[in-house]
Formats: sequence, structure tokens, C-alpha cells
Amino acid sequence: MALGYRRVIIPVTGGDEDEKILALANELSSHNQVAITLVYVVEVPQALPLDADLPAEIDRGELVLARAAQLASNLLPSQHQTVTTDLLQSRSAGAAIVDESIERGADAILMATRIRVIHGKPSSGDTAAYVIKNAPCDVLILRAEQSDVGQEGFSA
Repeated sequence: MALGYRRVIIPVTGGDEDEKILALANELSSHNQVAITLVYVVEVPQALPLDADLPAEIDRGELVLARAAQLASNLLPSQHQTVTTDLLQSRSAGAAIVDESIERGADAILMATRIRVIHGKPSSGDTAAYVIKNAPCDVLILRAEQSDVGQEGFSA
């Protein structure tokens, strides 16, 4: 990437912001070899064991990753990019993303978020806040336009 990144983690959620973050990755790409890992996190409720079988969530994650990988292959210059996918199961999406960045020796995490009103206050969500606070590498955040202002939920 133009900033010298060689290994980048990009969390995807299946929302419109996935295409925007991949387009941003394309804009930041230059003539460097970049290994991009697309990550989807299935958050496991506390009431279930961490390795619980969650077929609907796993299927959704696989579909989201397949779509994101296809988008990446269309948007990113293939001669300079290696794209892999990883489906993770964790109690916390933020912790899973940070752990993946450590495991892969990432130079940067490139993620999108939306501002939502949670308990009457604007918030980018727990995931983005956790990643910003705990990532051992650069974190680039794309704040997508507000459309679901009153909706709570996971958005990287």
C-alpha cells in the first residue's frame, strides 16, 4: 500500500461498507506486494460454548467472505495483491480482529464503521473502539455515511 503496508487485515460484515473499504484499499495500493486477509467474525453468545455449532451464522460468514473476496479480486490489482479469507468464532469481534492482526504480523487493520446512537449517544461501536485501543499496528477507519442511525449492532 502507499503507506508501506505489506500485511493488512480487513474485517468484513456483509454491509455496503465492505465495498467502500475494499475500494479504499485499492486507492491506497501502489506497486508494493500486499497480503490482504479478509476476516469475518461470528460472535458466540456467552450462554454457548465458544466452539458451539452455529450453522446459520457460519453459512452467512462464508457467503460474506466469498462476496468480499470476489469484490477484492475485481477491485484490487491482482499483480500486487494476495487475498485470503478467514472465518473466526469469538466472544468479541474486536478481540478476534486484534488477535488475527498479531497472529499474521499485520502492519495495518483497515476497517469500516458507522456512527449509531446507542443509549442516546453517538457511538462507532465496541468493535472499532476495542481495535483502536488494542491493535499493535496502524488502524485505518472509514466512517461510512449514516443511514441506520437508530440501529444497534455489530459493524466492524
